[in-house]
Amino acid sequence: MTLLDVKNLTVSFAQDGRQIEAVKGVSFSVNRGETVALVGESGSGKSVTALSTLKLLADNATVGGQILWQGRDIATLPERELRRMRGDDISFIFQEPMTSLNPLHTIERQITESLELHQGLRGAKARARVIDLLTKVGIRDPESRLSAWPHQLSGGQRQRVMIAMALANGPELLIADEPTTALDVTIQAQILELLADLKKSEGLSLLFITHDLNIVRRIADRVCVMQGGVIVEQGTAEEVFGNPQHPYTQKLLAAEARGIPDPVPESAPVVLSAEHLKVWFPITKGFFKRVTGHVKAVNDASLSIRAGETLGVVGESGSGKTTLALALMRLIGSEGPVVFMGQKISGLAGSALRDLRRDLQIVFQDPFGSLSPRMTAGQIIAEGLGVHGVEPGRNREEMVAEIMREVGLDPAMMTRYPHEFSGGQRQRIAIARAMILRPKLVVLDEPTSALDMTVQVQIVELLRDLQRKYGLAYLFISHDLRVIRAMSHQVMVMRAGDVVEAGTTGQIFTSPATDYTRALMKAAFGDLQLAAEEGAPV
Repeated sequence: MTLLDVKNLTVSFAQDGRQIEAVKGVSFSVNRGETVALVGESGSGKSVTALSTLKLLADNATVGGQILWQGRDIATLPERELRRMRGDDISFIFQEPMTSLNPLHTIERQITESLELHQGLRGAKARARVIDLLTKVGIRDPESRLSAWPHQLSGGQRQRVMIAMALANGPELLIADEPTTALDVTIQAQILELLADLKKSEGLSLLFITHDLNIVRRIADRVCVMQGGVIVEQGTAEEVFGNPQHPYTQKLLAAEARGIPDPVPESAPVVLSAEHLKVWFPITKGFFKRVTGHVKAVNDASLSIRAGETLGVVGESGSGKTTLALALMRLIGSEGPVVFMGQKISGLAGSALRDLRRDLQIVFQDPFGSLSPRMTAGQIIAEGLGVHGVEPGRNREEMVAEIMREVGLDPAMMTRYPHEFSGGQRQRIAIARAMILRPKLVVLDEPTSALDMTVQVQIVELLRDLQRKYGLAYLFISHDLRVIRAMSHQVMVMRAGDVVEAGTTGQIFTSPATDYTRALMKAAFGDLQLAAEEGAPV
């Protein structure tokens, strides 16, 4: 039986006196008990299509075509009926739970709100239902979590709460909009397994929106591939993955970071090293701030990175990856010697530390958050030149144009602001800002996790080209093991502040020594043999 039937859907938005088309003649259906995946890159129209199904678009949207729910045209339903349908029949799970959950309400209050609105449940009955829902989505000791605030939960726990809210009123269709994009590989696998289990136990249908074809391969029955607001190909998962017909689908399937980095010469000097590095944050109590314990963010980490070499650091959120990087860059305090270019930098401060920054740069995960919205691309890239007084005799605009060309950006765009660029272009600006100073080592903190697969491949290729050209050393932090495999010569695996395993990429991917590393590999690849494919460097 067909639950949702979308026929010739068109969506446009009024902007500056014009109509901007976002969706153009899209048709697909979702049957009872089926998982349908809408796949495509950012801007393809996936989320707009999903939001259209329950009339959740902004007021400047114009929607055409038909959206039928069990044969009834949603466009003709009165607002009261539509409100009942949202939650009772169709529920949404959004990409970023931290922006979807109210920071001022406890978990219990937020789930109870839906139960009160749709079922009239209050008091003890509502609490019992909330506990049942939290148990169902895998929250341990749910009674202790009822009074928790969203910021007190991990990313995976917040996403589970979002799923509990979506299930609260027994919907028939769940629409999941990129629900695993920001999660660690193991948490991602858990959420996908949870959704599959709920689909069976609750008799749910799923409309799953994602740009990650590896996820689609695991979860979908049918696939609709979108590009530029149009479905360019659709069919069963077996058909689309086994014999893709459209060039765009073929391009998406081929978009995976592959290959290996260039070998590092035996004579390459050590750029950065650390021995028994430790970062402990004190836990204080009382008026006199008495230290009662420590948060052991990094506990006894030793490493060495040579010129032209990449050290990949992997682990789940909270494992200490970013804290380690910040300590190595002297952005937070730490214990243990850190040596950069033969100089011990652990005790540096003031102007000596500022001079160090020229050779030690960082590229952050979210380029939109790390780029000033009030500065143009040219100003952002050139900022470090003024701070460090690099080559004062040269024309600064020429230097910016040169590095923009090098990272694949048109210098004519240097007068644009960050919001006028795509996600991939913003990340290139962030890379250009670091590279214009010609550093010796660059810390890359999840630089590809927020990007589409095809853009991810482009950024990996760009970083490899720059490393090859300038002999750069990279500290590459990521939870994406495919990217780590393509970028890294050495890999360090972290868990709860401890280095549980370290070695060459070939050793880690083909013969992981710990259960934790094996669990990461299985979550990412499904099989350890797949982790060892494509000849990882030994």
